[in-house]
Amino acid sequence: MSDQIRSLEPKALWNHFANLNAVPRPSKKEERVIAFIKDFGDKLGLATRVDEIGNVIITKDATSGMEDRAKIVMQSHLDMVHQKNNDTIFDFDKEGIKMYVDGDWVKADGTTLGADNGIGVATIMAVLSSNDIEHPAIEALFTIDEETGMTGAQGLKGGELTGKYLLNLDTEDDDELSIGCAGGIDITLNGDYDQTEASKDSVAFRITLKGLNGGHSGMDIHKGLGNANKLMNRLLWGSKAFDLRIAEIDGGGLRNAIPRESTALLTVAKDKVSDFKNYITEQEAVLKTEYATTDPNLDVHLKNEDLPEKVMNALEQERLLSAIYSCPNGIYRMSPDIPDLVQTSNNLARVEMKDGQLKLLCLTRSSVDSEKYDLANAIKANFYNVNAEVSFSGSYPGWTPLPGSSIVSLMSDLYREMFNEEPNVLACHAGLECGLLGTHYPDMEMISFGPNIRGAHSPDEKVQISSVQKYWNYLLETLKRIPKN
Repeated sequence: MSDQIRSLEPKALWNHFANLNAVPRPSKKEERVIAFIKDFGDKLGLATRVDEIGNVIITKDATSGMEDRAKIVMQSHLDMVHQKNNDTIFDFDKEGIKMYVDGDWVKADGTTLGADNGIGVATIMAVLSSNDIEHPAIEALFTIDEETGMTGAQGLKGGELTGKYLLNLDTEDDDELSIGCAGGIDITLNGDYDQTEASKDSVAFRITLKGLNGGHSGMDIHKGLGNANKLMNRLLWGSKAFDLRIAEIDGGGLRNAIPRESTALLTVAKDKVSDFKNYITEQEAVLKTEYATTDPNLDVHLKNEDLPEKVMNALEQERLLSAIYSCPNGIYRMSPDIPDLVQTSNNLARVEMKDGQLKLLCLTRSSVDSEKYDLANAIKANFYNVNAEVSFSGSYPGWTPLPGSSIVSLMSDLYREMFNEEPNVLACHAGLECGLLGTHYPDMEMISFGPNIRGAHSPDEKVQISSVQKYWNYLLETLKRIPKN
C-alpha cells in the first residue's frame, strides 16, 4: 500500500510521509520518532539538536540569492493521536500505519492516519532535503506531545530560535490562514466508590453504543456530533425504572477526540427485562432519528452477560449518573466578536468505571482564559457530590490574533494572487502550539496553514491529495517571497 502513496505528487513530501508513518509515534512515547528525525537531520549534514524536553531543531542555510531574507521557523509536531475501530487489530506501539489511496484521498485501514500533523512534518523534511527549492534560512522545529498537553511547545526555552516568522503547518483546511486559537485545560476526576453484591433476582446485560463519527474535540465541536459518553449516560439514566445497577462503564478515550464508542455492563430486575429491552429498542430509534444527519451509523447493541459479582452502590450510582447528565459538553459560548467562532467548549472525553474505581477526563477549551477557568470550575462543582477528586492540569494559553502582521498580509495577498479567491483568515477553536510558542517568543510573527484533512483524531481521518498539491505549491511560493531582513 505504501507504493501507492510514494508515487503521489509531490513525491518528496509523500515519500517522507510514508517513511514517517512507518515509525510508531504515540504522544508521550516519541523516543523512536525523535531518533528518526535526528538521524534524518544528521544524515543531511545539517546542524541538528534535541533540546532537554525532546524537541528536535534542524537548521539550514538560505539558498543562493536568499541570504538577505528574514530567517523563518517551520514548525510541526511529531506525535499523532492513536485511535482505532474496536474491531481493528493493530498495535500502535509496534506497527506502522497501513495507508491506502481512495480516489482523491489518502486513508488508513481502521486507524487514525497521522496526517495530523505528519503531513506538516513531511513537508518540512521535503524542504530540508531538497536541492532545488528556493528558501531563506530555516529553523525547523519538530515539537513533541502536542496532542496530550503541548509539553514540547511549553518546555521550549526562549533563545533556542532566532527566526522572525513562524510557519505552523497544522491547519486542516487549505483555504484557511489561522492567526489565533483557543487555549485549553485538562480536567481529571479520580475516585472510588462502594460496591454491593449483585442481586440474584437480576439479569446482566452489556450495552454497546458505537458507530458515531467522533472527531477533533476543538475543530469539530460545533458540528453537533454525538458524544458516546453522554448518550450512554442518557440510556443508563432512563433505565433506572428497571432497577438498573451498573457494574462497569468503558467509554471514549483521548481528551482531544469526541468519543465514538461506549460500553456498560449492568443488571436489571428479572421481572422488568422485557420492558428494559423494549426501552433500549425505542431509545435506539430515538437516537438514530436525532443523529441521522451527523452520525448516521449510530448503533445500540444489547447482549446477555453472566451476572457480575459486584455493582455500584445505589446512592453513588444516582449521584454519578446525575453529574454526568448535567456535565457541560459541546459549545458553552460562541464568540461575541468573531462571527461563527466557538469561544468556549468542553469535551467529556472519557468515562471509566470498574472494580470500585472511577475516572473521568474532560478537555475544556476557550480563547478567553478567564472563561476557560470559569467553565472548568463549573464542571468541578458539578461533580461535588461524587466521591472523587477533581484536578486541573496542562493549562495552555490561547493565541491572540494579529490580523495586521506582515506575514498575514503577505500570505493573504499571495493566496488571492495564486487562487483568485479570498482566504479565510480566522482564529480557530483548536489548540495550536502558537499560543505557547508566543509566550517564549513574543516578537515572532506566526501563521498556520495546511491541506484539507478530515476526521482528524478518528479512524476516519483522511487527507486530500489534490489539496496537498495546492498547499505545497502555496508554501513554495511563500518561501520565495519572505521579505528581506
